Amino acid sequence: MSDNTRRDFLKNLLATAGAAAGCAVLGGAGAKPATGQADAVVRPPGAVPESEFLARCIRCLRCVEACPNQAIVPLDASAGRARASTPSIRARRQACMLCNKQQGDWLKCTEVCPSGALQKVRREPDEVLARVTMGTAVLDTSLCYSYNGWTCGACYRACPFPEKAMKIGLWERPVVVAEACVGCGLCVRTCIRYPQAIRIAPREEDRCRV
Repeated sequence: MSDNTRRDFLKNLLATAGAAAGCAVLGGAGAKPATGQADAVVRPPGAVPESEFLARCIRCLRCVEACPNQAIVPLDASAGRARASTPSIRARRQACMLCNKQQGDWLKCTEVCPSGALQKVRREPDEVLARVTMGTAVLDTSLCYSYNGWTCGACYRACPFPEKAMKIGLWERPVVVAEACVGCGLCVRTCIRYPQAIRIAPREEDRCRV
């Protein structure tokens, strides 16, 4: 890489990092979903399938209070009457850290849910991999720096299950392993590209294997 190219890349890197930080601030609890994404709701870990979740959830928001990373936020009225005040995760705002380095045996949100809308999940890597299916990371290679002349690898380094849920190739090109991705969104939160090159597509079926 030439000096000029490297200089341009670093300048762009700083700009996109600043934009991403601004996006994280603007994408707070009161922010509305992006256009066309109103139905793309990512539920907290342990959530049962959507139709059952809506029937079970009593909107107590204990999961919101219990989340150590403040990743869970209630949906507002723009989500529709059926979904308003139900818990969701907007990874660009704040990702689920799967209660990493927390005390206790269970994922905190699943432990406090009184209705069974969130099924209890042990805070153990094997159980998280087997039972948490919040969604799947989807990579846009047309936006990803590592597929467009530079290297990055930020999403891979953020993944809690490297080489299982995400692999990395030449020039730090990430490859999502959909079958192992739990949808925590840490890759989305750390993506330095703006608009980000990776997002979480929620899984509507088999949200929690029990």
